[in-house]
Amino acid sequence: MSDAFVRLSDLTLSYGKSVAVPDLNLDIREGELIALLGPSGCGKTTTMRAIAGLLAPTSGRIVIDGRDVTRLSANKRGIGLVFQSYALFPHLNAFENVAFGLRLQKLPQAQIRARTEAAIATVGLTGFEARKPAEMSGGQQQRVALARSLVMEPKVLLLDEPLSNLDARLRLEMRIELQRVQKATGVTMVFVTHDQAEALAMADRIVLMRDGKIVQLGTPADLYDRPETAFAAGFMGFENILRLEDGDLVSEHGRAAVGYHAQAPMLGWRPDAVSVGTGPLQGRVVASSFAGGHREYVLDTPLGPVNANAPVSLAQVGVGEQVAFDLPLASARPLFA
Repeated sequence: MSDAFVRLSDLTLSYGKSVAVPDLNLDIREGELIALLGPSGCGKTTTMRAIAGLLAPTSGRIVIDGRDVTRLSANKRGIGLVFQSYALFPHLNAFENVAFGLRLQKLPQAQIRARTEAAIATVGLTGFEARKPAEMSGGQQQRVALARSLVMEPKVLLLDEPLSNLDARLRLEMRIELQRVQKATGVTMVFVTHDQAEALAMADRIVLMRDGKIVQLGTPADLYDRPETAFAAGFMGFENILRLEDGDLVSEHGRAAVGYHAQAPMLGWRPDAVSVGTGPLQGRVVASSFAGGHREYVLDTPLGPVNANAPVSLAQVGVGEQVAFDLPLASARPLFA
């Protein structure tokens, strides 16, 4: 990609003799909001630490805005960091927390005040300048941490699991807020998360990682609708993944003759793509839960557990009851690895 603002080239990251990220290549566009997504231990936080200058690469290069920063210290890279814990100074009010980095630079007082007030306004906290962290909600503390990074006018803003400490309502609010701030400032933003819903809702592109490698890179729609591997499909909500052999669906538990023919060696279904109450297959309900507009079932079948959603308009099937179901070929996602 010729328009890369951040470029990671053949990047290998290690802890001692243990290689966490081998030969990673990634280009990030200027002004892009990109998510590093994956399970614990996949290398996403390690990659973020390397971009920030908190971890020296074993090999490879990191280029930001055309400048090789691979061996530069963290404070010379033009990077902003927002940590999971916020790391606010408890004895300082919001204004002084945000202004702290500017004071270390010994800027003129008028410039400090103007930039600090502007950063606080950007995150929607005007009027909260005198409050200390203990007097603020989790969402407000998160905004102070965000303003503290933005006030330094970073080239790249890195966020490590930024919403994990918030409750469900505040997470939703802060998703919207982070998107708004990113679009308003134009800052290139990279955030680390294990939450696929968070990545889907916020990112321009998603980097799905596993074992230190990029499994799939694309837009949220790409990963949600067109996962390329069984791992990507499972991570993006295809909870029923089965092999296809000679027209049969096959798992480690057994097989079912369905007469399917496809070019892919595996097929995946989301729970809402499973038909409950009709079809050629049989299962016993082992779990049932009400989820608002639908019911969620776990079926014990010859293929093993099958997760299915059914509209509440359908008659409820009780735990222990047998039920017919179908895994329609038309609703399956072909998978190749």
